[in-house]
Amino acid sequence: MGRLTFLDGLRGIALILMVINHTSRDWLDATVMPWERYYLVYASLLLPAPIFLFLAGFCLPIGYHRKPVDEPFVMRARRYLRRGIGIVAAGYLLNALLAIELAEPRRLSSARLAPDPPVWWGGVLQTIGLAIIVLGPMVPWLRSRANRWALAGLAVLAYIVFTLASPALAAWTANHQISRAIFNDFPPWPWLSAAVLGLVLGWTWLDARARGAAAERAFFVRVTLVGAACVGLALVWEWLIPTAVAPRFGFPRDFSINRHWTPRGVTTVFIIGGVALLLSFTYWLMERRRVALGWLVVFGQTALMLYFTHQLIEMTLVSRILGVRFDSWPLYIAANAIFLVLLVYVGRGWLAIKAWRAR
Repeated sequence: MGRLTFLDGLRGIALILMVINHTSRDWLDATVMPWERYYLVYASLLLPAPIFLFLAGFCLPIGYHRKPVDEPFVMRARRYLRRGIGIVAAGYLLNALLAIELAEPRRLSSARLAPDPPVWWGGVLQTIGLAIIVLGPMVPWLRSRANRWALAGLAVLAYIVFTLASPALAAWTANHQISRAIFNDFPPWPWLSAAVLGLVLGWTWLDARARGAAAERAFFVRVTLVGAACVGLALVWEWLIPTAVAPRFGFPRDFSINRHWTPRGVTTVFIIGGVALLLSFTYWLMERRRVALGWLVVFGQTALMLYFTHQLIEMTLVSRILGVRFDSWPLYIAANAIFLVLLVYVGRGWLAIKAWRAR
């Protein structure tokens, strides 16, 4: 099976949303436009990390689905350990780079969710790497439908237990700094559940693809219907449920462990729907309609490198060293557009270097 560009496209959308989330925190002037900044930070936080974690699981079965013979478990585990450790190490390296004082003391606005992490704090890259290490060796077991249902049930159960344990976790983490190594930015519990659901859904998709184009289209129709139902339910909730019953769109409605966000309730429903709809949309646009969107594919194929690079540019260079802040939407939007174009060319340069090294 050749490279599936619609998955790169979805990964590229996640990267764009993540860039917007980071620039909204670091570039917008919180004193001039506090509520605008707040809602943009929250809205742009909802989907990128869930997409990355979902795809970490969804893409794992692609190389194994049609294999008649499996390699020994130890060899398979060793290979995924190497892949995952590389991503985990990249997360800690990024922590180290962002912690370096290059020009002047950190200027953290009161609206930032958390300060920059010491090297040993956890993060989304560490969780993605752990997902690959843990879930990769389990891929052949997905041939059993019972195993797939069991894994999906375990993922849902892990999230439910987290919701019940969150008050105790919040109290414990507040008094133990070591907790930031585990419960920090998109911690393994409960965020591995997104990767597990992606793993199960990825194998189910490959089963449908193996049966033919009609079965694959039917699979994505079902994904679209589930996504539309979830998003519709979330919008109805926002419209009908009074603020006296539940907090409105924003951080107070969700969990906060170590001052980092995890979705709860209707936010989780919206995220499930958003990821499902974007998955179906990129499949329809790029796989069925054959719309290339090469620039978006570049984002997806170089996502790990650009995850590094964009933070060093937007936070360290633009925000800290240059001290840039925007107090108008046209300037902020133009700056983001220029920044994204720059990142496209950085990604293309990285792909050219990789191709040259391969030769």
